[in-house]
Amino acid sequence: MQSKLKLYGFNNLTKALSFNIYDVCYAKTEREQRDYIAYIDQQYNSERLTGILERVTEMIGAHVLHISKQDYDPQGASVTFLIAEEHMKPAALEPDTIVAHLDKSHVTVHTYPEYHPDTCLATFRVDIDVATCGEITPLSTLDYLIGSFDSDIITMDYRVRGFTRDIEGKKLFMDHHMTSIQDYIAPKTLDRYDAIDVNVYQSNLFHTRMLLKEVDLQNYLFNTDIYELPPKTRLKIHSDLRREMIEIFSGKNVY
Repeated sequence: MQSKLKLYGFNNLTKALSFNIYDVCYAKTEREQRDYIAYIDQQYNSERLTGILERVTEMIGAHVLHISKQDYDPQGASVTFLIAEEHMKPAALEPDTIVAHLDKSHVTVHTYPEYHPDTCLATFRVDIDVATCGEITPLSTLDYLIGSFDSDIITMDYRVRGFTRDIEGKKLFMDHHMTSIQDYIAPKTLDRYDAIDVNVYQSNLFHTRMLLKEVDLQNYLFNTDIYELPPKTRLKIHSDLRREMIEIFSGKNVY
């Protein structure tokens, strides 16, 4: 049997943030849809995503142990960081002794560009998961993550699992005050979105959804100028975009 790994400051209080965004675009032809997917695929390739995750790990004070990244054919990318919440600390022990701590977790990102076959709409989805142990909470990264992507719809889940103990041995199932994920997002950001919460406080489970309030049509047209379109066409595109966004936000087929 291998020698056991000596742990440093071990506890099993785990905090997990799941951050998902959707960006919707109108591309009127199949060629434009493919071009949009190619554009998004290049803009958010594994190199750029790695840079975003590196900033996230800096913000939560973590140390990167290993990076795995991959771009996919025909589209999409994934990046995974194995992280520790402190730098590995050497100890003046026997040469054969390995000293580390188990405050290790991960940060991952996956992208899913796709287009609708019938409505000329293309969607870009990003999933980011940040899991930490001990005192660090990943909620402080939310404003940075929202600002790193064009986010029409955002869904977030935050869950605290396990427990730790105080110095008297009392179990602690939550080590920080928590009412809503929205409390960790800047008011200026929240003003741009409609937001709802679904929280299960007794289970330390928090869920927030956000939908962009204003749709500036020009920002959603790929390789098309808004003034090239007749008013009725603009109205139809705006309606299609809003319907798509509402259904994604609702998590069901509304129309």
